[in-house]
Amino acid sequence: MVIAFWISLFLVVYTFVGYGFLLFVLVKIKRFFTKPYKFKNDSILPTVTVLVAAYNEEDIIEEKIVNTLALDYPKDKMQIIFITDGSSDQTAEKISLFEQVTLMHEDVRAGKMAAIKRAIPFITGEITIFTDANTFLNQKAILELVKHYQNYKVGAVAGEKRILVEQNADASSAGEGFYWKYESLLKKWDYELYSNVGAAGELFSIRTSLYQPVESDTIIDDHMIAMRIAEHGHIIAYEPNAYAMETASADVKEELKRKIRIAAGGLQSILRLKKAANPFHYPIFTFQYISHRVLRWTITPFLLMVLFIINGWIAFNNDLVLYKIIFAAQIVFYMLSLIGLFFEKRNIRVKVLFIPYYFCVMNYAVLAGIVRYLRKAQGAAWEKSKRK
Repeated sequence: MVIAFWISLFLVVYTFVGYGFLLFVLVKIKRFFTKPYKFKNDSILPTVTVLVAAYNEEDIIEEKIVNTLALDYPKDKMQIIFITDGSSDQTAEKISLFEQVTLMHEDVRAGKMAAIKRAIPFITGEITIFTDANTFLNQKAILELVKHYQNYKVGAVAGEKRILVEQNADASSAGEGFYWKYESLLKKWDYELYSNVGAAGELFSIRTSLYQPVESDTIIDDHMIAMRIAEHGHIIAYEPNAYAMETASADVKEELKRKIRIAAGGLQSILRLKKAANPFHYPIFTFQYISHRVLRWTITPFLLMVLFIINGWIAFNNDLVLYKIIFAAQIVFYMLSLIGLFFEKRNIRVKVLFIPYYFCVMNYAVLAGIVRYLRKAQGAAWEKSKRK
Protein backbone atom coordinates (compact mmCIF):
# COMPACT_ATOMS: atom_id res chain seq x y z
CA MET A 1 0.00 0.00 0.00
CA VAL A 2 2.82 2.39 0.88
CA ILE A 3 4.66 1.63 -2.38
CA ALA A 4 1.44 2.13 -4.39
CA PHE A 5 0.87 5.42 -2.55
CA TRP A 6 4.29 6.87 -3.40
CA ILE A 7 4.17 5.71 -7.02
CA SER A 8 0.72 7.26 -7.45
CA LEU A 9 1.77 10.49 -5.75
CA PHE A 10 4.91 10.74 -7.85
CA LEU A 11 3.06 10.22 -11.15
CA VAL A 12 0.30 12.71 -10.27
CA VAL A 13 2.74 15.42 -9.18
CA TYR A 14 5.03 14.70 -12.13
CA THR A 15 2.19 14.93 -14.65
CA PHE A 16 0.83 18.27 -13.52
CA VAL A 17 3.84 20.03 -11.99
CA GLY A 18 6.99 17.93 -12.07
CA TYR A 19 7.29 17.65 -15.84
CA GLY A 20 7.11 21.43 -16.18
CA PHE A 21 9.84 21.87 -13.58
CA LEU A 22 12.05 19.17 -15.17
CA LEU A 23 11.49 20.70 -18.60
CA PHE A 24 12.56 24.10 -17.29
CA VAL A 25 15.79 22.63 -15.86
CA LEU A 26 16.59 20.69 -19.05
CA VAL A 27 16.03 23.79 -21.18
CA LYS A 28 18.31 25.84 -18.91
CA ILE A 29 21.03 23.20 -19.33
CA LYS A 30 20.57 23.07 -23.10
CA ARG A 31 21.03 26.85 -23.36
CA PHE A 32 24.61 26.44 -22.14
CA PHE A 33 25.49 24.22 -25.11
CA THR A 34 23.34 25.39 -28.02
CA LYS A 35 22.15 28.68 -29.44
CA PRO A 36 18.61 29.27 -30.77
CA TYR A 37 18.05 29.05 -34.52
CA LYS A 38 18.69 32.38 -36.26
CA PHE A 39 16.00 33.37 -38.74
CA LYS A 40 16.85 35.36 -41.87
CA ASN A 41 14.84 38.52 -42.46
CA ASP A 42 15.39 38.52 -46.23
CA SER A 43 14.33 34.93 -47.00
CA ILE A 44 11.79 34.33 -49.78
CA LEU A 45 8.30 33.89 -48.37
CA PRO A 46 6.59 30.60 -49.25
CA THR A 47 3.12 30.35 -50.72
CA VAL A 48 0.48 29.53 -48.11
CA THR A 49 -3.03 28.15 -47.99
CA VAL A 50 -5.29 29.16 -45.12
CA LEU A 51 -7.77 26.33 -44.53
CA VAL A 52 -10.87 26.88 -42.38
CA ALA A 53 -13.46 24.20 -41.64
CA ALA A 54 -16.70 25.84 -40.51
CA TYR A 55 -19.96 24.31 -39.33
CA ASN A 56 -23.02 26.54 -38.82
CA GLU A 57 -21.01 29.69 -38.05
CA GLU A 58 -23.28 32.25 -39.73
CA ASP A 59 -23.07 34.62 -36.75
CA ILE A 60 -19.31 35.02 -36.94
CA ILE A 61 -18.14 33.81 -40.36
CA GLU A 62 -18.01 37.25 -42.02
CA GLU A 63 -15.82 38.59 -39.21
CA LYS A 64 -13.54 35.57 -39.63
CA ILE A 65 -13.17 36.22 -43.35
CA VAL A 66 -12.44 39.92 -42.81
CA ASN A 67 -9.85 38.96 -40.18
CA THR A 68 -8.24 36.47 -42.59
CA LEU A 69 -8.12 38.93 -45.48
CA ALA A 70 -6.47 41.52 -43.22
CA LEU A 71 -3.54 39.24 -42.33
CA ASP A 72 -0.15 40.74 -43.17
CA TYR A 73 1.02 38.50 -46.00
CA PRO A 74 1.43 39.00 -49.78
CA LYS A 75 -1.99 38.38 -51.29
CA ASP A 76 -0.49 36.82 -54.41
CA LYS A 77 1.06 34.15 -52.21
CA MET A 78 -2.04 33.33 -50.16
CA GLN A 79 -4.87 30.95 -51.00
CA ILE A 80 -7.93 30.90 -48.73
CA ILE A 81 -10.25 27.88 -48.56
CA PHE A 82 -13.37 27.57 -46.41
CA ILE A 83 -15.10 24.18 -46.08
CA THR A 84 -18.69 24.18 -44.79
CA ASP A 85 -19.74 20.54 -45.11
CA GLY A 86 -23.04 19.80 -43.41
CA SER A 87 -23.81 23.42 -42.53
CA SER A 88 -27.54 24.00 -42.53
CA ASP A 89 -27.59 27.75 -41.87
CA GLN A 90 -26.39 30.70 -44.00
CA THR A 91 -22.66 30.05 -43.48
CA ALA A 92 -21.98 28.93 -47.07
CA GLU A 93 -24.08 31.72 -48.58
CA LYS A 94 -22.21 34.38 -46.61
CA ILE A 95 -18.81 32.99 -47.61
CA SER A 96 -19.80 32.95 -51.28
CA LEU A 97 -20.05 36.76 -51.20
CA PHE A 98 -16.25 37.04 -50.88
CA GLU A 99 -14.57 36.40 -54.23
CA GLN A 100 -11.12 36.12 -52.60
CA VAL A 101 -12.25 32.95 -50.81
CA THR A 102 -12.62 29.47 -52.30
CA LEU A 103 -15.76 27.86 -50.90
CA MET A 104 -16.14 24.10 -50.66
CA HIS A 105 -19.52 22.85 -49.50
CA GLU A 106 -21.34 19.53 -49.36
CA ASP A 107 -24.63 18.88 -47.63
CA VAL A 108 -23.25 15.72 -46.02
CA ARG A 109 -21.74 16.13 -42.55
CA ALA A 110 -19.00 13.52 -42.14
CA GLY A 111 -16.80 15.26 -39.59
CA LYS A 112 -13.99 17.80 -39.67
CA MET A 113 -11.25 15.39 -40.72
CA ALA A 114 -13.32 14.14 -43.65
CA ALA A 115 -13.85 17.76 -44.73
CA ILE A 116 -10.12 18.52 -44.48
CA LYS A 117 -9.22 15.40 -46.48
CA ARG A 118 -11.60 16.53 -49.21
CA ALA A 119 -9.82 19.88 -49.43
CA ILE A 120 -6.22 18.55 -49.44
CA PRO A 121 -6.05 17.92 -53.25
CA PHE A 122 -7.04 21.57 -53.92
CA ILE A 123 -4.33 23.11 -51.73
CA THR A 124 -1.70 25.03 -53.72
CA GLY A 125 0.36 26.57 -50.90
CA GLU A 126 3.74 25.20 -49.83
CA ILE A 127 2.55 25.78 -46.27
CA THR A 128 -0.97 24.93 -45.11
CA ILE A 129 -2.33 26.94 -42.19
CA PHE A 130 -5.26 25.50 -40.24
CA THR A 131 -7.43 27.78 -38.14
CA ASP A 132 -10.89 27.52 -36.60
CA ALA A 133 -13.84 29.58 -37.79
CA ASN A 134 -14.55 31.05 -34.34
CA THR A 135 -11.04 32.36 -33.67
CA PHE A 136 -9.29 35.54 -34.77
CA LEU A 137 -5.60 35.76 -35.64
CA ASN A 138 -3.17 38.57 -34.97
CA GLN A 139 -2.07 40.46 -38.08
CA LYS A 140 1.48 39.05 -38.18
CA ALA A 141 0.39 35.45 -37.48
CA ILE A 142 1.32 33.96 -40.87
CA LEU A 143 4.68 35.75 -41.04
CA GLU A 144 5.54 34.48 -37.57
CA LEU A 145 4.55 30.91 -38.43
CA VAL A 146 6.35 30.58 -41.78
CA LYS A 147 9.72 31.86 -40.55
CA HIS A 148 10.23 28.55 -38.73
CA TYR A 149 10.25 26.67 -42.04
CA GLN A 150 13.66 28.18 -42.76
CA ASN A 151 14.79 25.32 -40.52
CA TYR A 152 14.55 22.21 -42.73
CA LYS A 153 13.93 20.01 -39.65
CA VAL A 154 10.60 21.74 -38.93
CA GLY A 155 7.58 20.01 -40.41
CA ALA A 156 4.80 21.78 -38.50
CA VAL A 157 4.40 24.95 -36.43
CA ALA A 158 1.85 25.42 -33.66
CA GLY A 159 0.57 28.88 -32.83
CA GLU A 160 -0.61 30.02 -29.43
CA LYS A 161 -4.19 29.82 -28.22
CA ARG A 162 -5.33 32.77 -26.10
CA ILE A 163 -8.56 32.84 -24.14
CA LEU A 164 -10.18 36.23 -23.69
CA VAL A 165 -10.97 36.34 -19.96
CA GLU A 166 -13.10 39.10 -18.48
CA GLN A 167 -12.34 40.63 -15.09
CA ASN A 168 -15.46 39.04 -13.57
CA ALA A 169 -14.86 35.69 -15.27
CA ASP A 170 -16.63 32.56 -14.10
CA ALA A 171 -14.95 29.19 -13.44
CA SER A 172 -14.97 28.10 -17.09
CA SER A 173 -13.34 31.33 -18.28
CA ALA A 174 -10.81 31.73 -15.48
CA GLY A 175 -9.93 28.04 -15.39
CA GLU A 176 -9.61 27.72 -19.16
CA GLY A 177 -7.54 30.90 -19.32
CA PHE A 178 -5.14 29.70 -16.61
CA TYR A 179 -4.90 26.26 -18.22
CA TRP A 180 -3.90 27.66 -21.60
CA LYS A 181 -1.32 30.02 -20.10
CA TYR A 182 0.33 27.04 -18.42
CA GLU A 183 0.01 24.95 -21.59
CA SER A 184 1.63 27.73 -23.64
CA LEU A 185 4.58 27.81 -21.26
CA LEU A 186 5.03 24.03 -21.52
CA LYS A 187 4.82 24.22 -25.32
CA LYS A 188 7.49 26.93 -25.40
CA TRP A 189 9.84 24.78 -23.32
CA ASP A 190 8.93 21.59 -25.22
CA TYR A 191 10.03 23.21 -28.48
CA GLU A 192 13.15 24.67 -26.94
CA LEU A 193 14.15 21.22 -25.69
CA TYR A 194 13.28 19.42 -28.94
CA SER A 195 9.69 19.46 -30.28
CA ASN A 196 6.07 20.10 -29.44
CA VAL A 197 3.81 17.07 -29.05
CA GLY A 198 0.78 18.13 -31.04
CA ALA A 199 -1.03 21.29 -32.04
CA ALA A 200 -4.30 23.06 -31.30
CA GLY A 201 -6.76 23.49 -34.15
CA GLU A 202 -7.21 27.18 -33.39
CA LEU A 203 -3.93 27.83 -35.25
CA PHE A 204 -1.23 25.55 -36.61
CA SER A 205 0.56 24.95 -39.89
CA ILE A 206 2.37 22.19 -41.78
CA ARG A 207 4.59 21.76 -44.80
CA THR A 208 1.95 20.68 -47.28
CA SER A 209 4.28 18.11 -48.86
CA LEU A 210 4.66 16.35 -45.49
CA TYR A 211 0.94 15.82 -44.88
CA GLN A 212 0.27 12.23 -43.86
CA PRO A 213 -3.14 10.59 -44.36
CA VAL A 214 -5.29 10.67 -41.23
CA GLU A 215 -8.33 8.45 -40.72
CA SER A 216 -11.66 10.15 -41.45
CA ASP A 217 -13.08 9.10 -38.07
CA THR A 218 -10.32 11.00 -36.24
CA ILE A 219 -11.76 12.95 -33.30
CA ILE A 220 -8.96 15.48 -32.68
CA ASP A 221 -7.68 16.06 -36.20
CA ASP A 222 -5.28 18.90 -35.38
CA HIS A 223 -3.29 16.77 -32.94
CA MET A 224 -3.17 13.78 -35.29
CA ILE A 225 -2.12 15.78 -38.37
CA ALA A 226 0.83 17.32 -36.53
CA MET A 227 1.83 14.10 -34.76
CA ARG A 228 1.81 12.02 -37.94
CA ILE A 229 4.39 14.44 -39.34
CA ALA A 230 6.44 14.23 -36.13
CA GLU A 231 6.37 10.42 -36.33
CA HIS A 232 8.35 10.76 -39.57
CA GLY A 233 11.18 12.57 -37.79
CA HIS A 234 10.14 16.20 -38.23
CA ILE A 235 9.95 18.81 -35.47
CA ILE A 236 6.74 20.56 -34.40
CA ALA A 237 7.81 24.13 -33.66
CA TYR A 238 5.96 26.59 -31.44
CA GLU A 239 5.47 30.30 -32.09
CA PRO A 240 3.79 32.36 -29.33
CA ASN A 241 3.82 35.51 -31.49
CA ALA A 242 1.35 33.85 -33.85
CA TYR A 243 -1.82 33.54 -31.83
CA ALA A 244 -5.52 32.81 -32.14
CA MET A 245 -7.94 34.58 -29.85
CA GLU A 246 -11.31 33.26 -28.78
CA THR A 247 -13.74 33.68 -25.94
CA ALA A 248 -14.06 31.01 -23.26
CA SER A 249 -16.79 28.37 -23.19
CA ALA A 250 -20.19 29.76 -22.21
CA ASP A 251 -20.12 27.86 -18.93
CA VAL A 252 -18.57 24.83 -17.26
CA LYS A 253 -21.13 22.51 -18.86
CA GLU A 254 -20.05 23.61 -22.35
CA GLU A 255 -16.38 23.38 -21.41
CA LEU A 256 -16.96 19.89 -20.03
CA LYS A 257 -18.59 18.81 -23.30
CA ARG A 258 -15.54 20.02 -25.21
CA LYS A 259 -13.06 18.43 -22.80
CA ILE A 260 -14.80 15.04 -22.90
CA ARG A 261 -14.58 15.03 -26.69
CA ILE A 262 -10.88 15.93 -26.56
CA ALA A 263 -10.25 13.20 -23.98
CA ALA A 264 -11.97 10.59 -26.15
CA GLY A 265 -9.87 11.78 -29.08
CA GLY A 266 -6.77 11.70 -26.91
CA LEU A 267 -7.22 8.01 -26.15
CA GLN A 268 -7.94 7.33 -29.82
CA SER A 269 -4.73 9.10 -30.84
CA ILE A 270 -2.63 7.22 -28.25
CA LEU A 271 -3.87 3.89 -29.65
CA ARG A 272 -2.98 4.99 -33.19
CA LEU A 273 0.31 6.83 -32.65
CA LYS A 274 2.37 3.75 -31.83
CA LYS A 275 5.60 5.11 -33.30
CA ALA A 276 5.46 8.25 -31.15
CA ALA A 277 5.33 6.12 -28.00
CA ASN A 278 8.27 3.95 -29.07
CA PRO A 279 11.53 5.35 -27.60
CA PHE A 280 13.65 3.40 -30.09
CA HIS A 281 12.65 5.85 -32.84
CA TYR A 282 12.97 9.34 -31.30
CA PRO A 283 13.67 8.96 -27.55
CA ILE A 284 13.48 12.65 -26.57
CA PHE A 285 10.23 13.09 -28.46
CA THR A 286 8.77 9.97 -26.84
CA PHE A 287 9.78 11.25 -23.40
CA GLN A 288 7.99 14.55 -24.11
CA TYR A 289 4.93 12.86 -25.59
CA ILE A 290 4.41 10.46 -22.69
CA SER A 291 5.11 13.14 -20.06
CA HIS A 292 2.96 15.87 -21.60
CA ARG A 293 0.10 13.91 -23.20
CA VAL A 294 -0.11 10.19 -22.50
CA LEU A 295 -0.09 10.38 -18.70
CA ARG A 296 -2.79 13.08 -18.68
CA TRP A 297 -5.03 11.21 -21.10
CA THR A 298 -4.75 7.76 -19.54
CA ILE A 299 -3.77 6.80 -15.98
CA THR A 300 -3.44 10.07 -14.03
CA PRO A 301 -7.18 10.68 -13.38
CA PHE A 302 -7.45 7.10 -12.08
CA LEU A 303 -4.37 7.61 -9.93
CA LEU A 304 -6.00 10.64 -8.28
CA MET A 305 -8.75 8.36 -6.97
CA VAL A 306 -6.31 5.59 -6.02
CA LEU A 307 -4.11 8.12 -4.23
CA PHE A 308 -6.99 9.48 -2.15
CA ILE A 309 -8.24 6.03 -1.11
CA ILE A 310 -4.81 4.58 -0.29
CA ASN A 311 -3.71 7.75 1.48
CA GLY A 312 -6.83 7.64 3.65
CA TRP A 313 -6.23 4.01 4.57
CA ILE A 314 -2.57 4.65 5.47
CA ALA A 315 -3.38 7.85 7.40
CA PHE A 316 -5.79 5.97 9.68
CA ASN A 317 -3.54 2.94 10.08
CA ASN A 318 -0.13 4.57 10.38
CA ASP A 319 1.28 6.90 13.02
CA LEU A 320 3.47 8.87 10.61
CA VAL A 321 2.29 12.48 10.52
CA LEU A 322 3.39 12.95 6.89
CA TYR A 323 0.62 10.69 5.56
CA LYS A 324 -1.97 12.52 7.65
CA ILE A 325 -0.78 15.91 6.36
CA ILE A 326 -0.94 14.78 2.71
CA PHE A 327 -4.41 13.30 3.23
CA ALA A 328 -5.59 16.50 4.93
CA ALA A 329 -4.19 18.53 2.03
CA GLN A 330 -6.17 16.39 -0.42
CA ILE A 331 -9.36 16.87 1.59
CA VAL A 332 -8.85 20.64 1.66
CA PHE A 333 -8.18 20.73 -2.09
CA TYR A 334 -11.34 18.78 -2.95
CA MET A 335 -13.37 20.81 -0.47
CA LEU A 336 -12.19 23.99 -2.24
CA SER A 337 -13.29 22.40 -5.50
CA LEU A 338 -16.76 21.70 -4.09
CA ILE A 339 -16.97 25.28 -2.79
CA GLY A 340 -15.97 26.44 -6.27
CA LEU A 341 -18.84 24.39 -7.70
CA PHE A 342 -21.23 25.86 -5.12
CA PHE A 343 -20.13 29.43 -5.93
CA GLU A 344 -20.24 28.78 -9.69
CA LYS A 345 -23.88 27.68 -9.50
CA ARG A 346 -24.71 30.85 -7.56
CA ASN A 347 -22.73 33.12 -9.87
CA ILE A 348 -20.29 34.12 -7.10
CA ARG A 349 -16.85 35.02 -8.49
CA VAL A 350 -13.92 33.87 -6.31
CA LYS A 351 -11.09 33.15 -8.74
CA VAL A 352 -8.84 31.36 -6.25
CA LEU A 353 -11.45 28.57 -6.07
CA PHE A 354 -11.74 28.17 -9.83
CA ILE A 355 -8.38 26.42 -10.20
CA PRO A 356 -9.16 23.37 -8.00
CA TYR A 357 -12.68 23.24 -9.45
CA TYR A 358 -11.43 23.40 -13.05
CA PHE A 359 -8.74 20.82 -12.24
CA CYS A 360 -11.39 18.37 -11.06
CA VAL A 361 -13.60 19.10 -14.06
CA MET A 362 -10.68 18.41 -16.42
CA ASN A 363 -9.87 15.07 -14.83
CA TYR A 364 -13.51 14.03 -14.72
CA ALA A 365 -13.66 14.86 -18.44
CA VAL A 366 -10.76 12.48 -19.11
CA LEU A 367 -12.54 9.67 -17.28
CA ALA A 368 -15.79 10.37 -19.13
CA GLY A 369 -13.92 10.65 -22.45
CA ILE A 370 -12.23 7.27 -21.97
CA VAL A 371 -15.58 5.64 -21.18
CA ARG A 372 -17.23 7.32 -24.16
CA TYR A 373 -14.50 6.19 -26.55
CA LEU A 374 -14.47 2.60 -25.29
CA ARG A 375 -18.25 2.48 -25.68
CA LYS A 376 -17.82 3.84 -29.25
CA ALA A 377 -20.16 6.68 -28.33
CA GLN A 378 -17.95 9.54 -29.62
CA GLY A 379 -18.40 10.41 -33.29
CA ALA A 380 -15.95 12.32 -35.49
CA ALA A 381 -18.46 15.07 -36.35
CA TRP A 382 -17.56 18.09 -34.27
CA GLU A 383 -20.06 19.51 -31.82
CA LYS A 384 -20.05 23.25 -31.42
CA SER A 385 -19.49 24.44 -27.88
CA LYS A 386 -21.34 27.59 -26.97
CA ARG A 387 -18.96 30.44 -26.22
CA LYS A 388 -19.33 33.74 -24.45
